[in-house]
Amino acid sequence: MRFVVVAGNTETARIDGISAAGADGDVMVHTPSADLEILTYGRPVQAPVVPVSPSGCPTPAVVTRAARELLEFETVALDAGLARQTGSPTVTVGDGVGRDVRRTRAVPAAPETYEAARQFGRDLPDDELVLGETIPGGTTTALGVLTALGERATVSSSLPDNPLALKRAVVDEALDASGLSPGDTADDPVETVQHVGDPVLAAVAGLVDGATDSGTSVTLAGGTQMAAAAALARHAGVDAPLSLATTSFVAADETAAIRDVATDLDLALTVTDPGFDARDHPAMDAYVAGEAKEGVGMGGALALVDRSDVPMASLRERIVTVYDRLVADASPPDP
Repeated sequence: MRFVVVAGNTETARIDGISAAGADGDVMVHTPSADLEILTYGRPVQAPVVPVSPSGCPTPAVVTRAARELLEFETVALDAGLARQTGSPTVTVGDGVGRDVRRTRAVPAAPETYEAARQFGRDLPDDELVLGETIPGGTTTALGVLTALGERATVSSSLPDNPLALKRAVVDEALDASGLSPGDTADDPVETVQHVGDPVLAAVAGLVDGATDSGTSVTLAGGTQMAAAAALARHAGVDAPLSLATTSFVAADETAAIRDVATDLDLALTVTDPGFDARDHPAMDAYVAGEAKEGVGMGGALALVDRSDVPMASLRERIVTVYDRLVADASPPDP
């Protein structure tokens, strides 16, 4: 089994109120690069920030890293369009950051990104892939993709109160800019990403296409963003069995309607509750309050722990260890 995380940026994340994946816009641009470093090394090594939300909620990379330390699974990072370099080893499949979807051609290189990722997925020797993502603003671009494809137009949020009305207004403006109506690009998923998506969605959909074509079992580790990638793959003709592994936090978000979306797309849904409410700690309290919910393959990592012989309580303790290590690294030295 190989755990793949696809990383990138979209300028859509800079729209005020869209994302909690960083304390502010200047910090948020570093989030995907830092997430990859945390997953690989347990801490940022080149990125100048530890990704936290405005309220201090840590990145889901903390959870996925904790699961990796316990289970020792192999990871691969794909650069689909990072805005900042990362110290984590990556395979480059994209060319450039995604533009604000309110401009035409948000992802000009979508065809090339899709094809590069498809070939990479086809060439991997693994029996099973678990695919995650990290891209601030990704639920808004996911909503754009679902809408343009004519699928159920609803997504989750990294914020406790999902700004779905704002996201829909952004998507409406994006469709107008591209001269599209809902469902117009149902027959061309790559064109869909070009107009209203982001580079990570192009790469994940291509990976799914290539991996399933070579007989690899694929689990999409995430929530509505990964469901949007699955929709792209389905519209590209992928009819192989696909799984979606998400968190109980996404499943509890009624605005996400993740069970309905999974049914629409014929995805086998796994929902894992990590029991964060059993442990009073800042690394977990914000998730219980509805923040973050998913990202960096967290749902897939939790599902891997759940199917192993490692108790979930051990994962919670390891999350504290990873979190405390990050906080110590981020603290200024004593004078």
